[in-house]
Amino acid sequence: MEVRAMKHRDIRRLVLDTFAREGRAPSVAELADRLGLDGKAVLNGLEDLHDAHAVVLGDYGDAIRMAHPFSAAPMGFVVTPAAPYDDRMWWGGCTWDSFGIGAALKLEVVVATRCPGCGRELRMEAGPSRPPGQDWVAHVPRPAREWWHDVIDTCGNLRTFCSAEHLARWSARTGRATGEAVPVARLWRLAQPWYGDRLDPDYRPRRTAASQRLLTEAGFTGDFWRLPVDRVEAVMTGEDPG
Repeated sequence: MEVRAMKHRDIRRLVLDTFAREGRAPSVAELADRLGLDGKAVLNGLEDLHDAHAVVLGDYGDAIRMAHPFSAAPMGFVVTPAAPYDDRMWWGGCTWDSFGIGAALKLEVVVATRCPGCGRELRMEAGPSRPPGQDWVAHVPRPAREWWHDVIDTCGNLRTFCSAEHLARWSARTGRATGEAVPVARLWRLAQPWYGDRLDPDYRPRRTAASQRLLTEAGFTGDFWRLPVDRVEAVMTGEDPG
């Protein structure tokens, strides 16, 4: 079990390191070559990590779609360093994840997106100790217990709006029900402890109870924000999932 856990940790760490350095997901062949594993072992490891919510695989199960807070494809958010002469770029999966990229990289970033309600370009500068200055809202489309029922759809609709009125306009136009509208600064606050240690060499995934505490400490309380009790726990620890 410990050898299996080490393999999972090594795969996950290399996936995140590649996202952080290059803004992209490594392929199965690349992971196998760099880790000295065969492709089948890597694919099995990625499947375990997907089941543990540590990565998200694409529809065909053979490529990495997301490794929160990073996305391998455009999802409405472009994250770049705030510092000049630094031309790195990352896709943010949602408002929360975009702030999480800055938290994970310990970096001041610019988050660029558009309000789905009116199409206006929105830019937010934020960092580990610098909240966004705007009073815009983020739409969280479904309760926490349902986030992983379709995590791509959850992230794809966790968008930034100019106002609650523009969120209502978008909902009426698209026919989609709304979840919760929260200040973007509150999601920034949550992103700092949630993602701040994600790239640490000794990172260990949190248990559900610890994640629930982070939600509560950031002001996300009530039934809408209650995580599911049957969430698959981290396979990288070497413990049986469940």
